[in-house]
Amino acid sequence: YPIQAAPTNASSEAQIDENLDDSTLSLEPPRPIRRPADWEAAKKYKETGSIYEGRVEGFNNGGLLVRFYSLVGFLPFPQLSPSYSSEEPNKTIQQIARGLIGSVIYMKVIEVDEGSKKLIFSEKEATWSKYSEKIKEGDIFEARVGVVEDYGAFLNLRFPDGKYHLTGLVHVSEVSWDYVQDVRDVLRVGDVVRVKIVNIDREKSRITLSIRQLEEDPLFETLDKVIPQDGTSPDSTGTSESFDIQPLPGLEEIFKELLEEEGISEVRIRRQGFEKRVVSQDLQFWLSNAPAIDNQYILLARAGRQVQEIQMTTSLDQEGIKKALQRVLERVP
Repeated sequence: YPIQAAPTNASSEAQIDENLDDSTLSLEPPRPIRRPADWEAAKKYKETGSIYEGRVEGFNNGGLLVRFYSLVGFLPFPQLSPSYSSEEPNKTIQQIARGLIGSVIYMKVIEVDEGSKKLIFSEKEATWSKYSEKIKEGDIFEARVGVVEDYGAFLNLRFPDGKYHLTGLVHVSEVSWDYVQDVRDVLRVGDVVRVKIVNIDREKSRITLSIRQLEEDPLFETLDKVIPQDGTSPDSTGTSESFDIQPLPGLEEIFKELLEEEGISEVRIRRQGFEKRVVSQDLQFWLSNAPAIDNQYILLARAGRQVQEIQMTTSLDQEGIKKALQRVLERVP
């Protein structure tokens, strides 16, 4: 996942300088030059995925310079753990890098090319190895917004130790129940929000997050207020009676299938309204919390802004209606 950093040519910045004086760069006493063995050691680290503890010896516009025995490798800024920028949001990446000089950080070797003298590290991958096993789908975290893009926002997850170890993506569709055209209208860098983990792709080291799933859908919360019995609604832009209504696409076929279910004798559209907000263009059904009265039960069908109130004559209870609807939706393409 991206982190704000100055653009750089990673391949050129990652070159190993054969003329570097070990005694100048290292904080340890000079050691005999053994570059061939060290290149082999770097390859082993990459092959096994082992964690390396490397000392930061400097930085440039693209990342950190890290000591690896007699070699100096490169850790690009986008491969840093998200903890630094989240814990010190007012610092530039260069200020953060300067503060890391002399420190030892955990990292993985992600690229080794002795021929072109290229040795690349990633702290982010080392952090993933350690902390991804501590999370699961459904977990809820406090998170700080790191980067905002057109398609969503990257948020850094705050762990119980107070540090931000992993980053996940909230897609624009999971930011809010309301229609969001520009994520920047809702989220800004540095904002702190609660998120839910909805998917973990361990093979690709990716976490998918949701903000809206921690909030009840306003339509579900106010089910009995979407189309009140008096025919008016503060949340809608008008209602119409059944003779004016064109069923939502796919609804007629669903009605036919519902009538095949035992315990359901009639299904018809009573009224419809138009909401100001758009949740989804897909056809969705919402069961009323109110019990059936005289075998009359109300549910809602919705697509886009259009909401249709459906009256069902049935001897089924709410759970029976739910199961019947589920069976029908499995049969209807």
